[in-house]
Amino acid sequence: MSGKRISAKHKIDRRLNLNLWGRPKSPHNKRQTGPGMHGARRGKLSDYGVQLMAKQKLKGYYGSVGERQFRSYYKEASRLRGDTGQNLIGLLERRLDAVIYRAKFVPTVFAARQFVNHKHITVNGKVVNIPSYQVKEGDVIEVKESSRQLPLVLIAIDLPERDVPDYVDVDHKAMKATFLRIPQLDEVPYPVQMEPNLIVEFYSR
Repeated sequence: MSGKRISAKHKIDRRLNLNLWGRPKSPHNKRQTGPGMHGARRGKLSDYGVQLMAKQKLKGYYGSVGERQFRSYYKEASRLRGDTGQNLIGLLERRLDAVIYRAKFVPTVFAARQFVNHKHITVNGKVVNIPSYQVKEGDVIEVKESSRQLPLVLIAIDLPERDVPDYVDVDHKAMKATFLRIPQLDEVPYPVQMEPNLIVEFYSR
């Protein structure tokens, strides 16, 4: 993984003042101040600030999804039946890069995006190179045979710091995962608390 992406990841951790992915090497584990020479002095956030922070957290977690794309997820989530915040999480968890991250085929969400871009992944037997591709229930996601011995993949499988959630069924021997169902918020293994209800409030202002 390039130094540039590692520093991007750590920058997000520092800016949000939390260990967003629960990783042992996060700079947040060592320092409690924000970025900047003296650490940003954080006063009490306004309602808007709290809502914005919730949005930045969720966007950052999925590898810094762009604002335009994130807003379109929100619009789609509000069109679907049921709870908009819950729907938003469902749409993000159906991203192909998120699914291969959950399946532990790659060590980070940033690596997942690049892995998909570089055509290492098939969905139902066809190569898909769009990280935001929406996986459906029952879809079978595989690492192409020629990519299975990549160091990145071997490192990810052995990572002790996260488990594969129940809504993804994985066979690491065959490097194959099945997306079983769209998860509820409380099933998604976020290392930090996500508050999609605040994001709904942010966009409903």
